[in-house]
Amino acid sequence: MEQQNIVIYTIPTCSDCHDAKRFFQESGVTYLEKDCTTDANYPQEVFDLTGKQVVPTIVLEDQVFIGFSNNYEKIVSILKN
Repeated sequence: MEQQNIVIYTIPTCSDCHDAKRFFQESGVTYLEKDCTTDANYPQEVFDLTGKQVVPTIVLEDQVFIGFSNNYEKIVSILKN
């Protein structure tokens, strides 16, 4: 798969976050993880992007996805293009 600019906002206890990271790792896709528990700016970035404070928030190209499993098909489609 072609490399994309991907940012994943996470917290350590989020199972959907773990699923997203595992998917990208197994697909050989690099991403930047921003753990919202380690930097006070990250939750604000999520809120600025989504109007909510929900993880995982995934930024892929120019699209923002709230959650991984419910956006799986869209994310795979973008990565294949």
